[in-house]
Amino acid sequence: MRGKYVIAGIGHTDYGNLGLDTVTLNAAACRAALADAGIEKGAVDGLFVKVPTSGREILYGQKVCEALGIQPRWGGAWDQGGAANITLIDMAMMAIETGQCEVALVSYADNPRSGSRQAYARPRGNDAAYGWFSTAAGYAMIHQAHVAEYQTPPEAFGAVALAARKHGASNPKAQLRKAISMEDYMKSPWVVEPLRRDDCCLVSDGGAAVVVMSAKRAHSLGVNAPVSILGIGGGQTSYDVHLRESLTSTLAKRSGQLAFDMAGLKPQDIDVAQIYDCFTITVLMTLEDYGFCRKGEVHEFVRDGQIEFGGRLPLNTSGGLLSETGLPGMQLIHEGVRQVRGTATLQVPGVRHSLVSNQGGTMHTHSTLILGA
Repeated sequence: MRGKYVIAGIGHTDYGNLGLDTVTLNAAACRAALADAGIEKGAVDGLFVKVPTSGREILYGQKVCEALGIQPRWGGAWDQGGAANITLIDMAMMAIETGQCEVALVSYADNPRSGSRQAYARPRGNDAAYGWFSTAAGYAMIHQAHVAEYQTPPEAFGAVALAARKHGASNPKAQLRKAISMEDYMKSPWVVEPLRRDDCCLVSDGGAAVVVMSAKRAHSLGVNAPVSILGIGGGQTSYDVHLRESLTSTLAKRSGQLAFDMAGLKPQDIDVAQIYDCFTITVLMTLEDYGFCRKGEVHEFVRDGQIEFGGRLPLNTSGGLLSETGLPGMQLIHEGVRQVRGTATLQVPGVRHSLVSNQGGTMHTHSTLILGA
């Protein structure tokens, strides 16, 4: 499968407080992705869409198709939290491989900023009586466990926040364009201790989409800048945080290994990475589970600007969820594509291999994508 399929086009809406419904945002993102690919919507015969977190609807994929004015042969809506975007690219590849479709749109949109954020703030089962509220609470437990097991210093989490905010400040389309210092990070208020405000991603409206097809089809359609999918993988646990044997490792290890094996690459071959950063702990644990460093040594890997632009592994070069938009995951795929194309605002020189991670729930699901020219 290595290099057999490509991302042929990318497109997104503005990010922030938009006051638009999710079907409208999906349609706008899909139109932009088709325009980037240089193909007409009539060529699309597959549509795969992530269910909006803030408002689930029956037959949601069909509603997006209706808004676009298309009648694809295959598709629908799917949910894996923030891991779903890469998973849907994987599903699109499989559908094309089995003859179900030839040109697929993969899209996601949500509006928790102007609409409802209740899905993120809801109580968590019977344990809510003891304070188990919100997505942040689960990540705070995982953050705390990593600190307890490996004595991870606060500066390691701060390094992730600083890199994302620094890169986002250079992105003219980022929702939050304000760099911070380590002192700023240390002074930012608690959200759920030990999570500080600057450990937590943004809440954003927006939509983003990609066009997936075979490399052969892209050539026949005259697509200008297709980017090859070299490797893809996924992994998941069905257990919630309090039922897991360990809180300091995730199925990112399995997901990453599948993608690296398909691509025939190792972590040291990666030139730039877009690592899912809903919270700073997610980035640190993903780097460990992917094999960029040993468990408990990630604080050394991220120190002294090594994950900033110009460092040994630039991360989240458009700002990630911490700065560009809190939209779960598709923006990271876009930046991975731009880095391979050579069109990123903070363009890493000589990119051959670009890695993207997506992650969903409270580290329940994980997906990995490796892109190349």
